[in-house]
Amino acid sequence: MNRILKYILLILVSFVFLFPLLWVVISSLKPQSELFTYPLTILPRSPTLDNYVKAFASGDFVTYYKNSIFVSVVATLLTITINVMAGYALSKFWFRGRDLIFSIMVGTLMIPLQAIMVPIFILLKDLGMLNTLWGIIIPPAATPTGVFLARQYIQTIPNSFIEAARIDGAGEFRIFTRIIVPLSAPIIATIAIFSFMWRWNDFLWPFIVISVKKKMTLQLALANFVGQFQINWANLLAMTVVTMIPMIIVFLALQKYFVKGLTAGGVKA
Repeated sequence: MNRILKYILLILVSFVFLFPLLWVVISSLKPQSELFTYPLTILPRSPTLDNYVKAFASGDFVTYYKNSIFVSVVATLLTITINVMAGYALSKFWFRGRDLIFSIMVGTLMIPLQAIMVPIFILLKDLGMLNTLWGIIIPPAATPTGVFLARQYIQTIPNSFIEAARIDGAGEFRIFTRIIVPLSAPIIATIAIFSFMWRWNDFLWPFIVISVKKKMTLQLALANFVGQFQINWANLLAMTVVTMIPMIIVFLALQKYFVKGLTAGGVKA
């Protein structure tokens, strides 16, 4: 009976969290006129896919989609590479100033983006990276959050694994790719989900860097749906659903690693 009650409670809590998502999906299938009828109805009286057709026809969303996928995938791969390598160096190597460097890096979490936007913008302008997708990808590639998570996780991997590999003649790069990376799969998946989510949903930084339509990401394109005097909510909801699909796919693909504890895996080699 206790287990049944727990499952009922979990289902109710899950429904509360999923209801806004379900509402967006269902509302995207309603005609514009049905969105504001009173009393409101959950299920559409006359479901239609015209909202999706009109949304794609009204803008170059295929290009925006490609831009967002390119930025999110490349930025995530770059973030994982930099953060895991930095976490490995800060946890398994000793050098003078190591703890100070780590403390300064973690301290940058207290600095908001708004405080450093102007210097970064000027730097990107001098480097000729404005209105380029690389201008969105490179500045936030090394995140202090990712370095912190990677360092804390890699510290739990026994040093005996690394020492045994060195005795066998393995180089540092081989140790990193054959031992550290496989054992760090849970934290890599966690960083991947966070990074992909941040890059995919980011609006402020692409809004600052990009002013050319062909280089816009989906979030910038969605903002353009908001007109000065009116908003086509039906089309906006349809495109919102389309933008959620990659995030759902990434989370479902990596959730078995994401739900593991940050210390799981180090003793399972």
